[in-house]
Amino acid sequence: MTERTVLVTGGTGGLGGAVTAAFLDAGWRVVVPQREAGTDDGPVRVVADLLTPEGATRAVEVATAEPAAPLRAVVNLVGGYAAGGLVHEIPVEEFERMLRLNLRPTYLVTRAALPHLVATGDGAVVCVSARAAVSPFPGASGYVTAKAAVRAFADAVAVEYRQRGVRCNTVLPSVIDTPANRAAQPDADHRRWVPPAQIAGVIRFLASPESAPTSGAGIPVYGRA
Repeated sequence: MTERTVLVTGGTGGLGGAVTAAFLDAGWRVVVPQREAGTDDGPVRVVADLLTPEGATRAVEVATAEPAAPLRAVVNLVGGYAAGGLVHEIPVEEFERMLRLNLRPTYLVTRAALPHLVATGDGAVVCVSARAAVSPFPGASGYVTAKAAVRAFADAVAVEYRQRGVRCNTVLPSVIDTPANRAAQPDADHRRWVPPAQIAGVIRFLASPESAPTSGAGIPVYGRA
């Protein structure tokens, strides 16, 4: 029985697939925006460029199109990583690209969804930051800054909308055990990385009514890293 809708951005990625599956398994109606048309394999898919206000609005329109399953949660997974040397070695364009890729879709989609979440009186937003936001490492200042900004934005949403029935929390992964990360770091100890399905379980909980007392939290999901 589907009575709730969740909008999952980045739902086609390594973590996104696990998150989508977790919500589908729990009976949610799941809406997944993507840049190109894809297969119909469970979630409701909508072609939308989330880097634009129009694309974010389109995704939310589809997510709110089923009255029997109102939009109750937004999960912001869109993001990316790039390393590029020390701060003085990174072109400003690359620094800004990290901010645009990680922060802009989170802001645009959340902004478009908030009026609908407020209307339900029981809404949740979950954002994905990174361990690097609280424990930076050298060579990725754009990524570190962008993920710290995502967490700060989520904290702002939590404060502004707490009294309006919307909670907002952040998960902070270390290295996620995805095929892409394994290919990039073939010699790493992958046993220490956190499986996507484990993070997906935390995200689903934060979007569910069971997490109603929790807002403004930054949840570490580090695995054994």
